[in-house]
Amino acid sequence: MSIATVLGRNRGDRIAMVAVMLFALVWVLPLLWVLALSFKPNQVLQLGTAVWYEAPFTWRNYHDIVATSQLFRWIANSCIVALGQTVLVLAVSSLAGYAFARLEFPGRKLLFAAVLAGLAIPQAGYVAPLHRLFADWGLHNTHAALILPGVAAPFGVFLMSQYFKAIPIELEEAALLDNASRWTVFWKVVLPLSLPAQATLGIFTFLNAWNDYLWPVMSATQPAMYTLSLGLASMQTNFAQSEGLGFLMAQAVFAAIPVLVLYAFFQRHIVAAVAGGVR
Repeated sequence: MSIATVLGRNRGDRIAMVAVMLFALVWVLPLLWVLALSFKPNQVLQLGTAVWYEAPFTWRNYHDIVATSQLFRWIANSCIVALGQTVLVLAVSSLAGYAFARLEFPGRKLLFAAVLAGLAIPQAGYVAPLHRLFADWGLHNTHAALILPGVAAPFGVFLMSQYFKAIPIELEEAALLDNASRWTVFWKVVLPLSLPAQATLGIFTFLNAWNDYLWPVMSATQPAMYTLSLGLASMQTNFAQSEGLGFLMAQAVFAAIPVLVLYAFFQRHIVAAVAGGVR
């Protein structure tokens, strides 16, 4: 390989890196704008938001959150809903995915096709009958009503099924030859090998439940049962800029912290899951 080829490749790598950094900067700018506005006095923001990078700055908006807002109650509700939904989705999707990947039973292909068909149905298509169902059960304004609809996760079943199929079947056959039951094989052999896929599914499920708005706005009608997305939306009136845009931005920043921490902690599992799926 000639020196000119090496230099040309290095130059191309530098150009690609600069382009990626510029795209990342464009993506980060709105987040920096929200963060800066959260530290601005509301009196200044009444005149306009173009001065977001200039003094004065204040902690008043964050102080008001602690003193007057129901944000912590909404965050608690979102944590309960997102964590509960994540745990149930992982359990159901892992069991169903393993059944579709390894077990033979009548109607397996037809049932799997029906599960995949669920991916094509938008949430707005079934939210009305779902609301009627939970109304008949008397479950609205409860955590159960906010959690249970999300447990039916066709994407989770498909993801776990494809990941289980990628695991060498010889590992399971060796365990079965040692008189291990099918449940033992699943629990002690297959499930530990699927941790990257479970982490990925868990993150996607958590974020989807955390940011969901359509179902909570129909099911939770009492402010004490609002999730974070619904609670923040309830405060965004047409006069938000004159009544406290900085306060609203501070709530958005405060609410984003748990999601950022979760994603940073599990980021490597997403890469591992993608690499495992490619293999």
